[in-house]
Amino acid sequence: MPAMPSVSAKTFALFCLASFLLSLSYGSTFLLSLLIHSRGGNEHDAGSVISTAMLSTFVAVVLSGHLADALGAARAIAGMGVLLVVACLGFALVPGFGQGLMLFGLSLGLGWGVFYTLGPIIVTLLVEPHHRAKYFALLSGSMLSGIGAGPLLGRAASALELPLTTAFYIAGLASLAGAVMFWRMGAQLKHHTHVPTAKISWAASRRVLSSKAVFAILMVGLGGCVFGGLSSFQTSYAAAHGLDYSLFFAGFLSAAITSRLLIAGFVVKRDAYRAACVLSGIMLGSIALFAFGVSGNLSYLLAAALLGVGYGLTYSVINGLVAHEAPSGMTSQALLLFSLAYFVGVFGFPWLAGKLIVDYGLSALMMSVLGVATCNWLISVARLAWRRVSSHKILQVT
Repeated sequence: MPAMPSVSAKTFALFCLASFLLSLSYGSTFLLSLLIHSRGGNEHDAGSVISTAMLSTFVAVVLSGHLADALGAARAIAGMGVLLVVACLGFALVPGFGQGLMLFGLSLGLGWGVFYTLGPIIVTLLVEPHHRAKYFALLSGSMLSGIGAGPLLGRAASALELPLTTAFYIAGLASLAGAVMFWRMGAQLKHHTHVPTAKISWAASRRVLSSKAVFAILMVGLGGCVFGGLSSFQTSYAAAHGLDYSLFFAGFLSAAITSRLLIAGFVVKRDAYRAACVLSGIMLGSIALFAFGVSGNLSYLLAAALLGVGYGLTYSVINGLVAHEAPSGMTSQALLLFSLAYFVGVFGFPWLAGKLIVDYGLSALMMSVLGVATCNWLISVARLAWRRVSSHKILQVT
């Protein structure tokens, strides 16, 4: 079997920079609640816009393999990345908060869904298997940096007395630069193997969802609900508590990146069931702190940092679990369902969250997020307990 082509440090650095630039577009959506409020709308309106992206991500994830076959993975990301530019400009330019913005939510979902699906696959094409954990961490750190930096653009614009739409213009320009970089990388990556098309069917879905992989898929969906619900309406939460929302994103971003780059490699080598239980417990603790314990900047930063560690590392652990527990020959299908579950949570839950805030207040949102985080943790506890019971029964039989 021929050796896999090695990737130069310069090429991978450009890949990470382009990923950072594209990720700013998704991060800017956390400012939509603030933008729509300024136009006379409310959190429900913002949640409706964000949730339209859930519909188009389904199409993006399923078709991403076909696009990669036709154009190459990097150029497929570049082509669909233009839709991220369109989304950012649309959010900034379209007046009001009605159905016009929902069209740009669909544009966001298509662009982000293809990038989020194919980005890690490019890593598998560039990097030898025994080095992938390190490079996956670098990619995820780059993406999280962009996601977290998006809302900070809004805070910087406010500090400079510029309109909030400035953040969306900057994110759009950055995404355009990222798309151009991916297009240029497409020529450099021609000598690498093309991405095999991963087809999903009802039969394949049933096989995956009837296996143990379903628990990791469920957990990533619930984790996406927690992250999407909190991040999308953090501007509302901060305003209600007299805090600066940039502290949340700075704390979350710093902790998530630091933990992924410095300790993710150690964590993924530990027992996955125990790690998932501990880390989802940390995430639950952070939500409890948001709900009951935030009383100032320090506790706000602490809650955000705990969320960054718990959410960031849990994702890495259960991503490995879903690949390990998928039925034989169904790994790619399981990973597609894993991505779809994540998108349902991160884009779908904000619709419910916005409605809860408008109808019942922020406390209802926090209680619902706390309930979701509790369910997520209980799944990990039940899995760990079941394994111990099963092991005990096997020892008794033998």
